[in-house]
Amino acid sequence: MTIQTAAGVPSSFLSNVSIYLQKHARKLVAPVIGFTVALFVWQVFSTITKALPGPIEVVQQTWDPFIISPFFKEGDDKGLGWQALASLQRVAIGYTLAAVVGIAVGVLIGAIPIAYEAVDPMFQILRTVPPLAWLPIALAIFKDSGPAGIFIIFVTAIWPIIYNTAVGVQQMPQDYKNVAKVLRLSGGEYFFSILLPSIVPYMFTGLKLGIGLAWLAIVAAEMLRGDTGIGFFIWNSYNSGSLSEVILALFYIGVIGFLLDKLIGYFASFVSTDK
Repeated sequence: MTIQTAAGVPSSFLSNVSIYLQKHARKLVAPVIGFTVALFVWQVFSTITKALPGPIEVVQQTWDPFIISPFFKEGDDKGLGWQALASLQRVAIGYTLAAVVGIAVGVLIGAIPIAYEAVDPMFQILRTVPPLAWLPIALAIFKDSGPAGIFIIFVTAIWPIIYNTAVGVQQMPQDYKNVAKVLRLSGGEYFFSILLPSIVPYMFTGLKLGIGLAWLAIVAAEMLRGDTGIGFFIWNSYNSGSLSEVILALFYIGVIGFLLDKLIGYFASFVSTDK
């Protein structure tokens, strides 16, 4: 029999919540303390130096409409919600292309040693090129900041995906290959039953690195050349003299980057468990 409280909440639910809070109290309280201390130091710094608005000023100056109405539209002005979605749309397209191409190329060169030896020096050189260094090339090819931004995401995210996938293929135990030969598995069966499960940890390491780099790249690219997106919003706010809007946008960037990383991590754990 389930006993309910006066508010209609099952007592078993409250008991489970209480047990969870007791077990994870440290993990829950420590971040709150950390954020509180950081906000206090920031407020003190801003009060003393007057160089930046403090957290209280940021909230006051951006509360209406940027905080309470992130999806507002007033002529050419758009809320941070719309700007973030514009950036995420570019990231989704460029990152998906990088993931598909990167995994395919990684598997190919990882399985063929001479191919890996042939392209590895070139890949090592290209992956060290800063994302924004590709911007003139992208603009010369596509003549538009939208496709150029997608290209920058693609060329930034693809290298860790290729490299980690190839390493995963190379590190696959020889016993797995021997089993495939004994069982006479077809190409598809070998890929989905033997190869893919063994490279999942390496592959998702590359995917996590790639999504972080992609998010950094698109924000930087939009700051230099763009008419929408969270990077464009930051640069436009800076030129307008509103540092509070810039700081709020930085908060958006950090939270979205954190969520993207966790999302890829969730898929990695799901695929690993499923396999």
